Amino acid sequence: MTPVGSPAPRLGLPHLGDGVGLREPHFPHLMSTAPADWGVDWFEVISENFLDHAGYAAHVLEVVAAHRPVVMHGVSLSIGGADPLDRVYLDKLAALAGRVRPAWISDHLCWTGVAGINTHDLLPVPLTEAVLAHVVDRIKAVQDRLGRPLILENPSSYLEFRASQMPEWEFLARMAEAADCGLLLDVNNVHVSAFNHGFDAAAYVDAIPAERIVQVHLAGPSDYGTHLMDTHDAPVLDAVWPLYAQVQARTGGVSTLLEWDANIPAWPDLLAELAKADAVRGGWLPDGFRTPARAPLHAHG
Repeated sequence: MTPVGSPAPRLGLPHLGDGVGLREPHFPHLMSTAPADWGVDWFEVISENFLDHAGYAAHVLEVVAAHRPVVMHGVSLSIGGADPLDRVYLDKLAALAGRVRPAWISDHLCWTGVAGINTHDLLPVPLTEAVLAHVVDRIKAVQDRLGRPLILENPSSYLEFRASQMPEWEFLARMAEAADCGLLLDVNNVHVSAFNHGFDAAAYVDAIPAERIVQVHLAGPSDYGTHLMDTHDAPVLDAVWPLYAQVQARTGGVSTLLEWDANIPAWPDLLAELAKADAVRGGWLPDGFRTPARAPLHAHG
């Protein structure tokens, strides 16, 4: 599924093609099907699901990693947190990476707890100069420990801080440049946050430095009328596909991952949803939608 003549690597990282998350309901299918017939180019795993794990899931991951590229995607790094970086956690990440040999390791621009308590949520950071400097320093420390670039994802959010001094797209762009890290641009999260906060999703995507985008996430949220919630339990919304087309056009093609973490469909249905990404790259968009034109950005104030 990777296009012929795919673009040059970003930050020395490869263009993997189209992938899905490795999830337990699909273990039986993958283990009973020849890898040549899996129908995906690569897999993303939630890092925490495989730390200190030596059971069947670890065996499945070992088999998958022997036949496909794997990316480790974490939810506990708390790069924006006030607590010191968790060195034990980083050591476990490094050990897992040594076994899996991932194409890269990613996490989220967020904090996940305080005083050693993990909330198991991806909490937004105030977008201030002080937080930017704090996050950049921590990214550099993590990259030094892991010996590889860290790829950070834009989160979905449901509130904004009055203290913020810049829009999220500016924070991400400056962070990636100052820390020399990569970006995982989740276009579903862009759409969710744009709906919740009223900003222009196309302008957001256009402001992210294309050369820093290593990966794209696609997913389906839940609509609660007044806001969208990033639940990864449904097909990708029609309104997200033009944003995906915009990213692909700006980057010249970048690794794509379909997330589906609840109400997980059967493998053929998952592949059918993933196939839409290839169709979009070929020019298809849902009826009534088109690739967004370049939208002007307004100064934050």
